[in-house]
Amino acid sequence: MSRTLPLMFCLVIGLLVLSCSKPADTNRNAAATNSAASSATPAATAHTAATTPAAGEKIGVPECDAFLTAYENCVSTKVPEQARATFQNGMKTWRTEWKRLADNPQTKGTLAEACKRQHEAQRTALKAYGCTL
Repeated sequence: MSRTLPLMFCLVIGLLVLSCSKPADTNRNAAATNSAASSATPAATAHTAATTPAAGEKIGVPECDAFLTAYENCVSTKVPEQARATFQNGMKTWRTEWKRLADNPQTKGTLAEACKRQHEAQRTALKAYGCTL
């Protein structure tokens, strides 16, 4: 448990750093993403869909569910379209990891505090977009 939580935070911080950086040529990145997505096999797509919680799916920890709902609302209504995908990918990662941690009785107890810390960090980060998480 003590190794999982710092690893999760490192992953989240890494995603935030990536989401804050602006690529030099967004058209080239979009074309590469589209071609990679179109070449994905149906089996790989089915596997991802089966293991990734759907948007809006509850984690089962009230602090996490409240944060994800507020974050999703902010991203979908106030973040510009060109940056929205990055934020949604981060949200998808949180939802997947937090759901996995919530399903484990040994880690579920620490998840509420982790979600509270992430909520505070994102409240500051999303002020630039006019969000009040």
